[in-house]
Amino acid sequence: MSKIGIGVLGGGYMGKAHSVAMAAVGAVFDTALRPRLQMICASTPESAERYRAAYGFAEATDDWRTLVGNPDVEAIVIATPQETHRAIAEAAFALGKPVFCEKPLGASLNDSAAMVAAAQKSGVPNMVGFNYIRTPASQYARRLIAEGQIGDITWFRGEHTEDFYADPEKPTSWRTTGMANGTMGDLAPHMINASLGLIGPIAQVMGLVETVHESRPGGAVDNDDHAQMMCRFENGAMGQMYFSRIATGRKMGYAYEITGTKGAIRFDQEDQNALWFYRADGPEAERGFRKILTGPAHPDYEPFCQGPGHGTGYQDQIIIEARDFLRAIETGEHVWPTFEDGHEVNRIVAAVLASSQDGAWKNIEDF
Repeated sequence: MSKIGIGVLGGGYMGKAHSVAMAAVGAVFDTALRPRLQMICASTPESAERYRAAYGFAEATDDWRTLVGNPDVEAIVIATPQETHRAIAEAAFALGKPVFCEKPLGASLNDSAAMVAAAQKSGVPNMVGFNYIRTPASQYARRLIAEGQIGDITWFRGEHTEDFYADPEKPTSWRTTGMANGTMGDLAPHMINASLGLIGPIAQVMGLVETVHESRPGGAVDNDDHAQMMCRFENGAMGQMYFSRIATGRKMGYAYEITGTKGAIRFDQEDQNALWFYRADGPEAERGFRKILTGPAHPDYEPFCQGPGHGTGYQDQIIIEARDFLRAIETGEHVWPTFEDGHEVNRIVAAVLASSQDGAWKNIEDF
């Protein structure tokens, strides 16, 4: 085992999740690299010191440049607002430091393209934080598809739906300003990434993006509440996806259905420890979807729990990401999804937004 100094930028919701993950990952997965919580950065000296004490870091700062330039910080985790991603990543790559960045990658397509270029020039490991696809159930779904268990894929339906802005009287906030913080910037990337991981590259899209509640207490809303898209995958499969922050009753509606020539799969993150699997074989009278409860036989489950059906949770997904990032650093081999994969998601988002403006199908290769 060897120690590696970790610097986390951002101490809030995701900053805490990544700090906890880095503190726990060595014990959970017995990693060859053991994180040392070296420095955390927050917006003020007071909040940085508060997070340092709470999470167990050795140092704190309110200047991201200090963290990136610290020689004891050997790998970087970016959990700050999207508009800060590019400058931080470019500075870290220039120093040869591996970078893990929360999604979406940067605040614009230009940002993510520049971040990919910097990552490729440096040659060091890089990852984007799409954590939901790493549940044992979704990892198993990817395995079933790759093994051909449901045959050739013909159709995909995905959604990422929540209701944190379903109430039209909920006041404005940072979430209601800027397209990067709207539904296409915030929620859509997760399910688009899932579709790429499960089915493969997307060739074309047609989209419709709307702001349902154009004003809220506190002012105007200048980004989108919900959106839908049709798509054609490069393998010929048809697809459709829906994204919403106003889906009344939905708390974590990260869900997908996949139809193949030999079977089908269904998954819903609100029941994240189960996968529904249909196999088109045997007597017709005995066919039907089977509910598979995840357990030690499924990917990345046993390190957390030896009991089938006991389940894993949200924080465990972040710990799996931390293991993968450390493995990439240890081996020098990139682990999906890289910055390039994050940029591909951004290209698809840009194509959907453009399609919504003129009502035409868009080729992803044009973005």
